[in-house]
Amino acid sequence: MMPSAQKAQQPMSIDHWQDQMINITYNLCSIVTMPVELALRPFHGTRYFPPIVMLLSMAMMIVIPTFFSFVGAVGNAIPFHRTQASFGMIGMWGFSKLFFLGLAIHGVRKWRLMWHMEREENSYYSGPPLFFFSLLPKASFWRIKIVYEPLFLLVSSILLGNFFILEPGAVNFLTISAIFLAMKNYTRWYMEWQFIRELMDAKFMGPKLARLAENPSDEEDLGSFNLASFPKDLPPDVRKSFLKHMAHVVSGENDSN
Repeated sequence: MMPSAQKAQQPMSIDHWQDQMINITYNLCSIVTMPVELALRPFHGTRYFPPIVMLLSMAMMIVIPTFFSFVGAVGNAIPFHRTQASFGMIGMWGFSKLFFLGLAIHGVRKWRLMWHMEREENSYYSGPPLFFFSLLPKASFWRIKIVYEPLFLLVSSILLGNFFILEPGAVNFLTISAIFLAMKNYTRWYMEWQFIRELMDAKFMGPKLARLAENPSDEEDLGSFNLASFPKDLPPDVRKSFLKHMAHVVSGENDSN
């Protein structure tokens, strides 16, 4: 969860609703991917995983193994029905134990950073990737997060399952985590891109608003604002008020008038 760039006390709009859905998507994916990210990003910041994400991820790693155990017990209790045994060294309960062990280890590390804040430059930083990712071709920051790390999880789930190191349930969880990790990191990239794109839109649309104030019939500039045309009998002061409102919309400022 990252700090919201939205301004306080703005009226609800389709853009704000979209931003809220993007934040929900990011945090939902974080809940699912936290167990694998503890291993993929061992030096993440103290606030990379907020407490609510940690709590829900802990609940997930308790509920899912319990559910699998319950389903297996119910299946074995059905007369004339035998549940096929799962082959593998590590199942979901093993994953759960490793997850809580990782939480304890990272908890000690983060506790020291929280007491010595001068040692941490960015508490929201996801941390550097594992060393071997930098050896891959064109290993940029976002390419590692969106492509290479999820692909590594996907390949690992296949290999560990085929060598009977992971049980089928753990293999499926690792595969799902790879998909959610790719979606989470793409969502984070989109949030960063959207912030820069809005600044550039405001920069490029400023001169167009100035031209519309002088020539309201310019169809090319009107099209860039998704406008058909101004009414011919529209008073100049109304047109200028509308253009002022559009300037506030483009810049993201509150229109108090």
